[in-house]
Amino acid sequence: MNKFFNPEITSWSSLVQRPLYSIDSVKDVVDGIFNNVELYGDKSLIDYTNKFDNVKLTDLKINADKINNSEKNIDKELKDAINIAFDNIYKFHENQIYKSKKIETTKGVLCWQEKRAIENVGLYIPGGTAPLFSSVLMLAIPAMIAQCKNIVLCSPPDKNGELHPAILYCAKLCKIDTVISVGGAQSIAAMSLGTETVPKVNKIFGPGNQFVTYAKLKSINFNTAIDMPAGPSELLVVADKYANPNYIASDLLSQAEHGPDSQVIFVSLSKSLIDDVEKCIYDQIKNLDRKNFINKSISNSKLIFFEDKTKAIDFINLYAPEHYIINVQDESFFIDNIVSAGSVFIGNYTPESAGDYASGTNHTLPTNGNAKQYSGVNLDSFQKTITFQKISKTGLLNISKTVETMAQAEGLQAHKNAVSIRFKDLNN
Repeated sequence: MNKFFNPEITSWSSLVQRPLYSIDSVKDVVDGIFNNVELYGDKSLIDYTNKFDNVKLTDLKINADKINNSEKNIDKELKDAINIAFDNIYKFHENQIYKSKKIETTKGVLCWQEKRAIENVGLYIPGGTAPLFSSVLMLAIPAMIAQCKNIVLCSPPDKNGELHPAILYCAKLCKIDTVISVGGAQSIAAMSLGTETVPKVNKIFGPGNQFVTYAKLKSINFNTAIDMPAGPSELLVVADKYANPNYIASDLLSQAEHGPDSQVIFVSLSKSLIDDVEKCIYDQIKNLDRKNFINKSISNSKLIFFEDKTKAIDFINLYAPEHYIINVQDESFFIDNIVSAGSVFIGNYTPESAGDYASGTNHTLPTNGNAKQYSGVNLDSFQKTITFQKISKTGLLNISKTVETMAQAEGLQAHKNAVSIRFKDLNN
């Protein structure tokens, strides 16, 4: 693995680089997909599913009976686990409900804001090497709580043209009845443009590969918002000499197995711990299934020693990790001074995978340094904020001079007149 010891600040910009892919390599393909979906609708989705997934679909939409009966096709242990995760995720996001408060900014001038649901939302759930049914819970539960009117779920079918029953069961729990067995950039295009079967949505959520990521960015051109430009998964762990190297290694590997373009970073305040963690990583890999993904991901990853904790946190903020594990005695320093991270996990007994599934926090998070300007998915992601104001006669008298003066200074006579005409009537 790549090791760095007290790296100079001048080298940090290269150390925080993620494994990059070229937009040019996917742009032409995705542009063509959008053009075809716009022209041919459902037919293009069937053709692309045949081409990319080697599956011949007759129906794009999953039958309601399959959704309702999905729990019969998963074992009790998994069903119980999903139910517990549902409850925890629901509790956490329900606690985010905004309580509106009116404020009198000037006597007689009342202002407040209220939340309204985004009416039509689309959820993209990756399939591929692993059906991410947990993402259904992470995206659909806050959409439920926000009371989004229409929720569309798209996910690629398996080789038999089916969706994993756990995906369908999660959809059932979240009261989603529009489930489409189409994945990839073509599903993003369908939700952006609308087809005979797939409704156009106002905002698209969910992670995906570089084709899906570029498709989401392109969807903005069709008056469709997105949650964030999410890329490959990543994790940064900071630890000191008191940390357990086996725990650290297991956390790093839990993210490395997502895919070959995932990245894990270990920031250590102890030189000897770096060697211990590296040994544990290679010991644990032997017993894991997704070795090919892990080995490629590890080649993108770094072990970095800092003897100065201030430099360590400065580097971490520059990296802006999607997932950030704090495993040091001086927890408060690394908690209080983090300004850019998607989700934070604190202490020996808080593995990142707990947040991926069942602790309650959301696992749809900004990657590729986007934690500097984006938040992870939360209840607000599914809502719009509308401001309100009501001004009484007294309020208008109190604020009219201010508005008139500012409008006059900006040369906007009609703005001034809208106040002046009322002011005149009130004085008469």
